[in-house]
Amino acid sequence: MSNLPLPLSAWALNVAPSPTLAVDAKAKALQAAGEDVCGFAAGEPDFDTPEHIKDACIAALKAGKTKYAPTPGIEPLRQAIAERYGSDYNLKVAPSQVIVSPGGKFSCYLGVLATCSPGDEVIVPAPFWVSYPEMVKLAGAVPKIVLADDRSGFRLTPAQLEAAITPKTKLLILNSPSNPTGAVYSRRELEAIVAVALKHNLYILSDEMYEHLVYDGATPSCVATFSKEAEARTIVVAGFSKTYAMTGWRIGTTVAPAPIAKAISELQSQMSSNVTTFAQYGALAALKEKEKTAAALKTMLVAFDRRRKFLHAELNKIPGITCLLAEGAFYLFPNISSFGLKDTEFCARLLDSEKVAAVPGSAFGAEGYLRLSYATSDEIIQKGVTRLARFCAGLKK
Repeated sequence: MSNLPLPLSAWALNVAPSPTLAVDAKAKALQAAGEDVCGFAAGEPDFDTPEHIKDACIAALKAGKTKYAPTPGIEPLRQAIAERYGSDYNLKVAPSQVIVSPGGKFSCYLGVLATCSPGDEVIVPAPFWVSYPEMVKLAGAVPKIVLADDRSGFRLTPAQLEAAITPKTKLLILNSPSNPTGAVYSRRELEAIVAVALKHNLYILSDEMYEHLVYDGATPSCVATFSKEAEARTIVVAGFSKTYAMTGWRIGTTVAPAPIAKAISELQSQMSSNVTTFAQYGALAALKEKEKTAAALKTMLVAFDRRRKFLHAELNKIPGITCLLAEGAFYLFPNISSFGLKDTEFCARLLDSEKVAAVPGSAFGAEGYLRLSYATSDEIIQKGVTRLARFCAGLKK
């Protein structure tokens, strides 16, 4: 009998670990060892979940809401989500079109699984959220990366999309506001891109997780509202993690045409059953207790906006760095290509010498950049950007 290890699956061998989580884990390990680390890697608000949301979850737990729930989510939550799209975007959504999943990441993955078969191509604009290409590969499909760098404001153009489409193209992934760049497409820009996608009969997965985190008068657009044809081809993903500081709750949402929603629900039934039952009652409170939720969101937005402007100004003072001002989310994506280092080496040396944790742009499909999250304290931002400036000055000598 052979003692040789059995090979792992093609899926396991073909998927890459999350680089953002890896950098954050290394930073936390250094902190645990007593190092003074300025962490810019984590993509989560540094605020606690609002009390009324936690209270609703605790009440549900005490009331015995601890059993299996319907796979697509408890009916009151799905109804509230449907009503939210009606009030926010004038989009008529039936609760049967709403799926509540264990996190926005899983919502996106299920959207890919429901629409793509092995060999299909999926267009992924870069800079992209690190998980998109891996999700596509795990579905057996092929990610086709199209780079939109800072010269275009990190926005895909219709011409770029048109050039990338082949007979195998099945799905386009859009993300606005963007992780990692904070770019927000205007409605006109999105309409032009969607027109190309519809001309070629593509599905669209519109990741709108950061829809409420916008600044300077920027307005988020719900792609499914552009036309009846767009509505019939669009899977809208959102959730509670970023807007309500609920990252650990793992509650993502999908709104999709009825056949796709049914397929997603059936896939989820075999993969995860349902979102934690009592957590869903916390999410319901976030939507129902609107005044309390709006007040908590405003507090976060004021802090994020202040940090955004400060970090942006300080980054552009550093010789060798250029940085666009993000209109949404809580990230900046400065260009560090002038230093002549690969961004992975830049980040490794920055962490080793200055104890500043940043994620290299190549993790997002864009070599020569950094992703810096300003969802951290003003003190860490100020201290971290001072260390970054010192590090860059050393490279210029």
